[in-house]
Amino acid sequence: MHAETQLDRSITGRFKYAIILTTLTLVAEVAGGIWTHSLALLSDAAHVFLDLFALVLSLAAIRLAAYPASDTRTFGWHRTEVFASFINGATVFLMALGIFYEAWERLHNPVAVKSLPMLIIAAVGLVMNLIAASALHSHSHDDLNVHSAFLHVIGDAAASVGVIIGGVIIYYTNWYILDALISIGIGCVIFWGSLRVIRESTHILLEGVPRGMSTQVVAETLGGIEGVSTVHHLNIWTICSHILALSAHVDVKPEYKERQAEVLRRIEELLFERFHISHTTLQAECTRCAETAVIKELRHRPRHGQHHDHHSHGHGHGHQCHGHNHGHDHHHHH
Repeated sequence: MHAETQLDRSITGRFKYAIILTTLTLVAEVAGGIWTHSLALLSDAAHVFLDLFALVLSLAAIRLAAYPASDTRTFGWHRTEVFASFINGATVFLMALGIFYEAWERLHNPVAVKSLPMLIIAAVGLVMNLIAASALHSHSHDDLNVHSAFLHVIGDAAASVGVIIGGVIIYYTNWYILDALISIGIGCVIFWGSLRVIRESTHILLEGVPRGMSTQVVAETLGGIEGVSTVHHLNIWTICSHILALSAHVDVKPEYKERQAEVLRRIEELLFERFHISHTTLQAECTRCAETAVIKELRHRPRHGQHHDHHSHGHGHGHQCHGHNHGHDHHHHH
């Protein structure tokens, strides 16, 4: 446990480092974009904003996991991450539309861009992105959150390279329309990125089955476990990026009725190992046991004329009834 918290501390430290560097890049690119009239720098800043938010969310996810669940929030604060992700996606989606609008205006009326400062600021952004990426790289194989953050930072670096190349070309040719064209390219990247974030967060908020997972495959896998007859009423959903939940009714074969707990434990182990599902709610049933009891009851039911008599007998001497026939017992419980 100690090693795990140490790993968490190390990841948290690197995230903070990456967040500080990315924030500096964002500030530099926004200020620089306004000063140099470069839309490409501003659109790169919007891209950085999307990824900075993702970095903050990843750090928040580690922090929120430590908060205990309460009577009013039985899953703790995990869902906050998904909700914030949705807001982030929606905000950046609007930014992308703003970039497209401004770029369209500039294609018709080109604006003079201070290419040298634009180039220098983009280069500073690139260096900061690369430092942040190297800080995250060592943990990017251990943790899914860190891996996605690492990819975000690399994406930012690629966009900065595009701006630098544009800055060099504009410096030598004064072809200012190129600034708008680069903005459109980065705008497309942001547009698809924000759509992906919106789609994923909406899917989780609507209790969708986790991406890449099939209820049919899970049901078939569970059906293959020794002692399991069938699985139905199967629900699989995502609580937040790293917690999956499942609930199901499991029909246990009659001969395994006594070993129900063992069968359920085996199911839980398999779900965790194969599908990384850690929250499970399983209801064991033995349909065939219940059916045989009802059939016995029907077979022993007296003819129509004796119906009233049967009832008075049942109520008057309940204990005899239970003594004779377990089928009755089951039926009365229903």
